[in-house]
Amino acid sequence: MEKFTSLTGVAAPLEMTNVDTDMIIPKQYLKTIKRTGLGSGLFAELRYREDGTENPEFVLNKPAYREAKILVAEDNFGCGSSREHAPWALLDFGIRCVISTSFADIFYNNCFKNGILPVIVSPENLAKLIDDAKRGANATLSIDLEAQDIRGPDGGVITFDIDPFRKHCLSNGLDDTGLTLQKAAKIEAFEAKAAAERGWL
Repeated sequence: MEKFTSLTGVAAPLEMTNVDTDMIIPKQYLKTIKRTGLGSGLFAELRYREDGTENPEFVLNKPAYREAKILVAEDNFGCGSSREHAPWALLDFGIRCVISTSFADIFYNNCFKNGILPVIVSPENLAKLIDDAKRGANATLSIDLEAQDIRGPDGGVITFDIDPFRKHCLSNGLDDTGLTLQKAAKIEAFEAKAAAERGWL
């Protein structure tokens, strides 16, 4: 998993509450178990019209936000089903951080396991960040995981809380597999001892 230490990029405002995982990545894209290639399906029902052409009104189709790395969304982001394809799609599109006032628990956990930083802020701070994000190409935010702060285009600073263990894993690029591999020597020693003591297994 790619490490997350700091990020500076354009932030796209998504002024919608209760954005569920089916909206993030519709069910027809769930046939794959690969983590790549899902970016084209991100918010597909909002990004595309019925004839397959782009909806120019959707924020990620607007020129200023096509390369957005940060999403500023309203309350209860990532609710609905537990599909891990949702963070995969965000990451494949290029989104490394989602900021909201609240997240569904499973989606929140899946973000950390896939290299995305989900940041919870107060409603007042979210309003400031959405206002910053509405500046189009000038909507650049800087996020420092070590300092646990967000810096806006005018120099304003918003701090956020994060669980220390999740912070450690994200800043070191450790998903569940990576955490297990850190214990590789102990696992191998245990297996060797078990094989020696119980050769019949």
